[in-house]
Amino acid sequence: MDWQGQKLAEHLMQLLLACFAVVAFITGYVLGSFQMMILIYAAGVVLTSLLIVPNWPFFNRHSLNWLDPSEAEKHPKPHPAISGPKKNTTKK
Repeated sequence: MDWQGQKLAEHLMQLLLACFAVVAFITGYVLGSFQMMILIYAAGVVLTSLLIVPNWPFFNRHSLNWLDPSEAEKHPKPHPAISGPKKNTTKK
């Protein structure tokens, strides 16, 4: 899954769970059934999981182009920055 696919998956998850929560609450309130509310929300969680967890093709629309290994050897690797000794500053 690419970066845009992860962002899409997160937005879809939040949207679907919020919608199922609202529908479940309204249905449970109208019917006066806490059990029905929980069942509708649980079905929403299962449906959301089936849509979000697998790596569906629409999550891979923006594939990453990796650098070829032979091309990577031509470029120098970055070195970590070395910081000097820290100065102690005390207020008097």
